[in-house]
Order: sequence, then C-alpha cells, then structure tokens
Amino acid sequence: MLKTSSGLFFLILFGFALSATAQKTDTHAKDSLKIDTNLLNKYRIDPGHNSLPIRYRPIQIFKEQLPVSMLDYKISYWHKSILFGLNFSQSAFSNNYSAGGVSAIALGSNFDYKAEYHKSPIDFTTELNFIYGISKNKDQGSRKTNDRLFFDNKLASQLSKKWFFFGSLTFESQFTKGYNYSNPDGSVAANPYEISNLMSPGYLTESVGFEYKPNKWFDLRFGTGTARQTFVLDTTIYHNQAGNYGVPIGHTIYNALAVQVVASIDKDLSKSTHLNLRYNLFIPYIQPLAYTSHRIDGILTTKVSRLIAFTVNGTFLYDKNTSKSIQGTEGLALGVIYKFP
Repeated sequence: MLKTSSGLFFLILFGFALSATAQKTDTHAKDSLKIDTNLLNKYRIDPGHNSLPIRYRPIQIFKEQLPVSMLDYKISYWHKSILFGLNFSQSAFSNNYSAGGVSAIALGSNFDYKAEYHKSPIDFTTELNFIYGISKNKDQGSRKTNDRLFFDNKLASQLSKKWFFFGSLTFESQFTKGYNYSNPDGSVAANPYEISNLMSPGYLTESVGFEYKPNKWFDLRFGTGTARQTFVLDTTIYHNQAGNYGVPIGHTIYNALAVQVVASIDKDLSKSTHLNLRYNLFIPYIQPLAYTSHRIDGILTTKVSRLIAFTVNGTFLYDKNTSKSIQGTEGLALGVIYKFP
C-alpha cells in the first residue's frame, strides 16, 4: 500500500514538471518573436473597406423669396444742355493822346439751350439760340453788332437705322431795330435809317420730309413739303428796303412753298474745341431758281480755361429777297463761357 502511494506521488510531480517546462518554453518563444512593423504597414487593412456603410442623401435646392429693396434709379431719355457766353471789351483814350483813338465799350452775349429726347422709335430735338451784341463809341450812339433769335423744333420717327420721317417748326427773327449807317454809294449816311426790326423780317417755317442721321453729331434733312411765312410787321421800313424781304408792299405776310435742305454739325473737334455749323437751302416752287437762298451759320469755340473761351462766329447769306449780293458777318471774341451740365 505504501509502495503504491509513493509511485502515485512521483507521477504527479513528474506531470507538474512537464507542465512548467512547456509553459516556460512557450513564454520564451513569445518573448523572442520579433515583429516587423514595416511589413504590417505594407499589408495593413484599409479600415474604409471594412467601415460601416454610410447613407448619402442628394442635395436639394429650393427657391426662397427674399425681401429686396429696389434702388431708386430712373431711366431718363432726355439730354439737355445750356451754353452761356459773355464777351466784354473796353478802350479809353485821353483827348490829347498823340496816336489818336476813340474810347469805346463793346458787349456781346450768346445763349444756347438744347434738349433732345431719344426713345426708339421717337426722336425729338428742340433748340433755342439768342445772340446779341452792342458797342458804343465816344460821341456816337450805341450800335448793334449782332442780333439773332432762333427757335427750332423737330419730331422724327425712325424708319431704319439711319433714316427718319420728320416734321419740324422753325422760327427766326431779331430782338431790336437795325439801322444802316452808310449810303448805297458807300459814303457815311448823315442820318442812319431803319432797315429791320423784331418780326421785320420774321420767318416761320413748317417742314415735312426725311432725315438722314448716321451718327450723333451730323444730320441732314430733306424737307420735300415745306412752307415758309415771311413777316414784315413794321411798315415804316417799306421805303428803306426795296425788296421788303419778299413781302409785297401793302402786306405784312408772304407765304411760300418750297423744298428745304438743312444740314447740321454739332461736334467736339477736341477736348477744348467745339464746332456748331448749320446750312439752310431754300428752293421755292413758284419763283425762279435765282431766288434760291443759302444761309450758313457757324460758331467755333475754343476753351482757354474752364470759364474763359475764344469764340469765332460768322454768317454767310445769299437771298435775293433781302439783297442782290452776298451778305456776311463775322466776329471774334474772348470772354466768359459756361456750359452745363
């Protein structure tokens, strides 16, 4: 019995010894195992492939009405301009000045208002022009150097890009009386005599036709149906004007039908120079071609500074109803000129 118990005891000890040896060997193997991190990084598993599925929802855009305050902008189809010029000159001499001379004062003024309305197909233009000049020499009365009253209105409807059908109304006269200071032979008249006045003559012209306007600064009118009334309301000038401006003696108005051609140039030649030129051709129906009248009015303005400008104006006229020869006037001036806007 004792022998049997001793054998069993040694058998249990031997089993414990084997178990301890195996455990030690396994621990040693684990401790001695080297891990290659580069290899793990090379064959690492992308977690994205194994991640949980994500549900995507499409983006939806909806219109939302937001309160918007509109800017206070207004479209204007009008273009307006005002030009005002004033020229003044003065000279004085003492009574004993050896070179001689006459003291004098001269004043000239120019006012031009122009308004244009452009909204297709309507085109409307109105222009008002006043020119007046006066001079006074010592021991002489004042004398007029320039005088014109001009008012033009035109309404047109666009037919194509450059052609319009138009109707116009034009008025032209002068402000004050005009005198002749020389006799027909050229000598100085002892007593100047009156030859013109307000509405003597005065012209009112109605015209209908076609207009060619290729750009903003040039237009050409062909008034195929034109009527002009000539007024001479001051009957005291009958005996001083042989032709009486085409109005029969004893009448104050004469009506004529004609073809009228009007060409206008209104252009800036440079930043400081502006040209305004107007040509008027009047061909009467019932009178000979010799009574065709031509008139050119031009103003060239060059600014010296913001307010000071040099102005050249002139008029060329041929009209057998007023004179048998060519008429003309010209003036040079340096003065104040202002245009706005």
